[in-house]
Amino acid sequence: MSWFNLFGKDLISIKDWTKDELDIVLRVTDQIKGRYYSGASTPHLNYKTFLMLFFNTSTRTRQSFETAMTQLGGHSQFIEAATMRISLEKKPGAGETIADTAKVMDRYCDGIGIRLLEDKVSAYGEGTKILYEFARHTKAPVINMASDVYHPCQALTDLYTMQEKVGDLRGKKLAITWAYSPWVRSWGSIQSTAMIAARYGMEVVLAHPQGYDLDPDVRALTGEYARQAGGSFTITHEMERAVDGATVVYPRGWMSPQRYEIGKEAEIEMAGKYKDWIYTAEKQQKYGLPGYFLHCMPIDRGHEADDEVCDNSLSLVYDQAENRLHVQKAILALTMRGRL
Repeated sequence: MSWFNLFGKDLISIKDWTKDELDIVLRVTDQIKGRYYSGASTPHLNYKTFLMLFFNTSTRTRQSFETAMTQLGGHSQFIEAATMRISLEKKPGAGETIADTAKVMDRYCDGIGIRLLEDKVSAYGEGTKILYEFARHTKAPVINMASDVYHPCQALTDLYTMQEKVGDLRGKKLAITWAYSPWVRSWGSIQSTAMIAARYGMEVVLAHPQGYDLDPDVRALTGEYARQAGGSFTITHEMERAVDGATVVYPRGWMSPQRYEIGKEAEIEMAGKYKDWIYTAEKQQKYGLPGYFLHCMPIDRGHEADDEVCDNSLSLVYDQAENRLHVQKAILALTMRGRL
């Protein structure tokens, strides 16, 4: 595998990259993070421009990508889709087509990031399909900054953070568990983290109440990755069973498969039946080995996890948030330049 071959490569899902390619991102992240802490500069993308198209707001994504481009010597441009005339529908009068928008953006930049989640489309999977459509019309790499199905940058960050803390992940148990929150959130982060953890040989356990199943294609692929890597992938409807003996626990609320049929208010009401699904310090002490706390943030404190779990020495969340910066620098440098 040549590192140069990553130049111009889209990152929409980690399933589109080989494990060797993912390994390269992790290795380069180590190099770039080391230079960051040594005070050395990393001007790998001088005079390069990364266009960031946001259909949805973010808490950390814009900050981490803008900082990443600055530290790489380049420039990021924040674009709100609401300020453009782009339309996600193909019909006269609706607005500029995705193809026209993508082809023009391609003339202006060296890379394109897109954030498009479930509340901006009418059915599950549409957001991710639109990212792939963008990619068909550009030579510049398209980076998924979170879609309704995948969040590859978060998945690589989660894996890198676990490796930093735990070392070799093969055979280590990762419990990804639904946790109560009135925030109705998408599947991209948890699905992508389950997939990449299985690819690296972890024992991945997914826990959720009845009625909160994830994408069947993603579940099948996660199981296949686990078989190939010598790990495992199991599903349970008991949080305690999932976290028992877990090296890492990732509690997060997510929407049901009926999200588009029943609406957001019904989702909130349904989630309210499971307020006991919270990762507490008591559960961490009783079941965790040691039960490191992983969360992509924002955390719904007091619902998904209690304050003690969020703030004790087993919490990885701030290291994890910082590592988004370093992982994304590696992704941008590799896909927008090709060699360091």
